[in-house]
Amino acid sequence: MAGPTASAPQTLLQVVQTCDNFTVDHNDPAAEPLVPWRLAADLSSPAIGLLRPAIVAQLREENTRASDSPSWEFAEHAGRLCVGFAPHLKTSLARTRVMKELCERWRDEGRWADVIGPRKWRDEMYPVFRNPFGAHDAPTAEAQLAQLLDQDDAADDGGNYAFMMERAACALFGVVTYGVHMSVYEADEDAPRSCRMWVPMRARTKQTWPGYFDNSVAGGIPSGLGIFESLVKESMEEASLEEDIVREHARPVGTISYFYRHVCATLVITAGADGLCILGLLRDGFNRRYVFDLRTPPGADKSRFIPKPLDDEVESFELLPLEEIVQRIRHGLFKANTALVILDFMVRQGYLTPDDEPDYHDILTHMHTRFDYEIW
Repeated sequence: MAGPTASAPQTLLQVVQTCDNFTVDHNDPAAEPLVPWRLAADLSSPAIGLLRPAIVAQLREENTRASDSPSWEFAEHAGRLCVGFAPHLKTSLARTRVMKELCERWRDEGRWADVIGPRKWRDEMYPVFRNPFGAHDAPTAEAQLAQLLDQDDAADDGGNYAFMMERAACALFGVVTYGVHMSVYEADEDAPRSCRMWVPMRARTKQTWPGYFDNSVAGGIPSGLGIFESLVKESMEEASLEEDIVREHARPVGTISYFYRHVCATLVITAGADGLCILGLLRDGFNRRYVFDLRTPPGADKSRFIPKPLDDEVESFELLPLEEIVQRIRHGLFKANTALVILDFMVRQGYLTPDDEPDYHDILTHMHTRFDYEIW
């Protein structure tokens, strides 16, 4: 598969607007009506996602198929529809079971194949939290497996964790997903603006962003794995960085957040035995990324800090000066969210300042959105 073609140069604001490219506006008559998804269909229940009309219609159809014990509840509040789990689905395990069965069946039926079809399916569970900005308190993978095997439907402990679901399907249900990014770099002590960063090229066989440049280390946070533990895992899998190096030298430096809506090239509607099957829908994503830096210490054995491909997701690494990285970003050669991580690095390190960047405030605003969550 071919890699990207350089585009005409963009401003840095245009770069971040490419990634954070959607806002929620329930009062815009021209906007697609997004329906809040709550744990229960009442206003006191926490909002966990936003649903497109096609998904809401399919959930109504699911209830007609299981009329004896429907999984979904629909209610209107001040003329606005809301969707929630049925009252009998009161525990994280019960919700997880419903979502697992539903998403696997939709995959097998060929629904939304551009999002959850066999080629897109990740077979990886992501956590969903009551408060998307709250604690990551999902049980460990071992505890979740034991709960599933024991069919333990004990009441939830009141934590932030609500349930888990297939990673690919998170886009269909408009939930917030989480990831880790780390910039591995070198800088000379006597030259403050001498930063050089390790940049990987994504494998040209990857389903998403093939051949684009990326952050030194990046990956999702699966359900049951902590934020820093996810970074340790991804650092070895993607960059061959040893665990002791990451634990000793990686530093948490903040977060970025953005809403990325990708429009597929085509929208195909086919008629099947069970009615309309809509393929090629928009792929939406509320994204929050935890950001880390790892600087090669002066005088250290640099060979231990050189990232190298280990799995089939990365083709190669280059050590590039920051100026060269910025030029490639402006020409559209970097994965969209990676560009935000690098711009955040530049702000924190003083390479991007309000004196030399007229769009400084707007750039920062786009990199630290709250997804309009207060109006979900």
